[in-house]
Amino acid sequence: MRVTRPTVLTAAVLGLVLLSGCRADGTDGLPAAPTGSASAPAPGAPSGPAQSSPAAPAQPSGDAEPPADSRRVVDAPKAGGLPRATGAGAPSDVSVDPGEMRDGMNLVMNNYVLRQGGSVLTVAVDNVPEETSKRREHLWRGMLEHIQWDPELGQPEAQPVDAGPLGGSVECMLASLAEDGDVICGWADDGTAGVAHFPNSTLPQAAKLFVAMRGDLEK
Repeated sequence: MRVTRPTVLTAAVLGLVLLSGCRADGTDGLPAAPTGSASAPAPGAPSGPAQSSPAAPAQPSGDAEPPADSRRVVDAPKAGGLPRATGAGAPSDVSVDPGEMRDGMNLVMNNYVLRQGGSVLTVAVDNVPEETSKRREHLWRGMLEHIQWDPELGQPEAQPVDAGPLGGSVECMLASLAEDGDVICGWADDGTAGVAHFPNSTLPQAAKLFVAMRGDLEK
């Protein structure tokens, strides 16, 4: 349909009238709300005061570090008065499985030279995640394999001995059919475990030396 010019002018004039009824401040000619009055909440919004969102709890990052006051095993240059073997005398190809090693754990493995010849092999770990007596048993099995103990002879019986000033549990076993020979001792306490092999020794002699060595291997 064709629109005539008067109709266009009438529409234009009507538009100007409607526009003139709108105020420049965007209130469309309505009276302004009184100062300090609360504005109506948006549909669906809560009518109470705004609540701040609680902060999200901190998330741990990585593996937990051991407590600052926990004991650690150290690479002692001397243990129980015995010097640490170096060079060709240091353990290199030793098949003593220390068990699962996780982040934050330390493994120390050394030979300490005996005055009468031979050496004492020591293996110790710290920040143990499981019960330390279980880790000591694992280390004992590895040490028995290292000295090629015949499993058909059964498991040597571990006997408790005086643990000394560091406490915990210390046990030694005679892995020999004679009264002297190979002796294996081990300790277990809150977080650390260690074992040592004493060749050509008796159980009392090895136990006394082991407790003295532990004082240098665990700090």
